[in-house]
Amino acid sequence: MELDKTGTIDVMAERPVAYDSPDHVQPWGTRRDNSQNRRFNTKLSLLFQDKESSVRVLDLGCSGGGFVRSCIDDGFFAVGLEGSDYSKRHRRAEWATIPGNLFTCDVTRPFTVGWKDADEFTPIQFDVVTSWELIEHIAEQDLSGVSSNVERHLAPGGLWIMSVSPNEEVVHGVQLHQTVQPRSWWLAKFLALGWHHLETHEKFFNTQYVRGPKYGAPGSFHLILSRNPGIAPPLPAYPLVTRLYDSWLGSPYQRTLKRLVVGE
Repeated sequence: MELDKTGTIDVMAERPVAYDSPDHVQPWGTRRDNSQNRRFNTKLSLLFQDKESSVRVLDLGCSGGGFVRSCIDDGFFAVGLEGSDYSKRHRRAEWATIPGNLFTCDVTRPFTVGWKDADEFTPIQFDVVTSWELIEHIAEQDLSGVSSNVERHLAPGGLWIMSVSPNEEVVHGVQLHQTVQPRSWWLAKFLALGWHHLETHEKFFNTQYVRGPKYGAPGSFHLILSRNPGIAPPLPAYPLVTRLYDSWLGSPYQRTLKRLVVGE
């Protein structure tokens, strides 16, 4: 699917809002978070440097849309989906600046992102689907539905990149995390659904994600999933100095130095 298609982005969804989700009933992250990490974007650019067109990113659980906005600013084609309509109704964060790229949608039910032009609707396939602190909010019986939606939207060789929290989260008596399991459980669950975790690609990103232990999600971990590892994007050169920089960026030492130097 080429991105010179005319028309507007649209989403056809069986359920436009996740009405019974605890995150909609008790908005928490969806009214607070707006995460981004331009270093992650840089790494995506390197990973897909052989593409002739823009990298296409679909962010599930986009909250305030900050990551989607950063992708667009960095020259990607990006769309964000959010289960709650809190940020949309309040025009919070990037919902006020890029409303044509952000949509509400229950990702556990069938949906399709596509180009809408008059009476024509053409599905879009993406190089990367991201899920930052989303998957633990999904009930176990609904994980296969999310998996099927991601598979349909991924281009051949595409990647599903996510951060996962193994911790309970209860806000005002509401249990927000519906599936709380360790990394080994998630690896086995995704393998049963046909997804393979790419350890080498995880090492390439080297802690530089939009969410994670360095970036607002203590104790979380990352998975980079592929339906067919044999056609996943090849890893670019990753010199030692770059690995050291990735490890340093966002570390307690780097943050302390930044506060001392620039007062942030």
